[in-house]
Amino acid sequence: MSLMLVAQTAQLPFWAWITEPLTLEFMRNALIAGAIAGVICPAIGCFLIVQRMSLLGDVMTHTVMPGMAIAFFWRIDVAIGAFVSGLGSAFLIALLRSQTRVKVDAAMALTSSSFFAIGILLISILKIKIDLHGFLFGDILSVTQTDINRAAMIAVIVLTAIAIFYKQLLFYTFDRIGAQALGLPINLIYLGLMAGVTLTIIASMQTMGVVLVVSLLVGPAITAYLLVKELHQMIFVGAGVGLLASEIGLYASYYLNLPSGPAIVVMVLLLFALALIFSPSQGLLLPRLRKH
Repeated sequence: MSLMLVAQTAQLPFWAWITEPLTLEFMRNALIAGAIAGVICPAIGCFLIVQRMSLLGDVMTHTVMPGMAIAFFWRIDVAIGAFVSGLGSAFLIALLRSQTRVKVDAAMALTSSSFFAIGILLISILKIKIDLHGFLFGDILSVTQTDINRAAMIAVIVLTAIAIFYKQLLFYTFDRIGAQALGLPINLIYLGLMAGVTLTIIASMQTMGVVLVVSLLVGPAITAYLLVKELHQMIFVGAGVGLLASEIGLYASYYLNLPSGPAIVVMVLLLFALALIFSPSQGLLLPRLRKH
């Protein structure tokens, strides 16, 4: 079916390739939601990359499951359940890290697998009717105007918070001990950062799925890391890469009849590969050519 669709559209002019999906409401919704996710995921993910906490993004995508299952059962907004569950897991990891001898990587691994398993068990025990495939890997057909409004609101909150508290976040990111010595509330900054990660996951899960959001959190950020040196530049370049990957991935999912989440992830990987090869300062090709 997808090959026939490609064959039929191969003769279309370039502009028609761009405009045809826009005639469908679900694609317009998905492209808007994907654009929002493509911007805010790298914006918050850059702080995780620089702090070497990218695994925490993967952890948070799994720990929203119990809260979402309970929210479905109680028929309340799933975003509320996901936020409470994700923030609770971040608090648990911080508690294990500070109050016990458990190392942070072990605490994250245990929390991630445990919360995810509890979420699956709750879905089974409470007999919740949920499309697990779409929930885990994304479904562009399920993106509604309500999802777009929620994602836009979250984007405004997250990006505004980053802009207002950028100096504090910058200091905390590069010198946590120094920030604590100057009296900055590092525990509050940590919880605020985790709240931003959780909200970002909520804004992106309809298009990407909770399992694949981590790719959009990390992939564009490390792509930008290969291209620029300053954190603020990294945020802007990462947001641009995430936006490009999301939109091209969604177009690919439409024309090739692919799941939206995996299509975006593959595009993120391709853009990272291009940066890895052709980066002027850290690439595999250009720096070696200069040496020769």
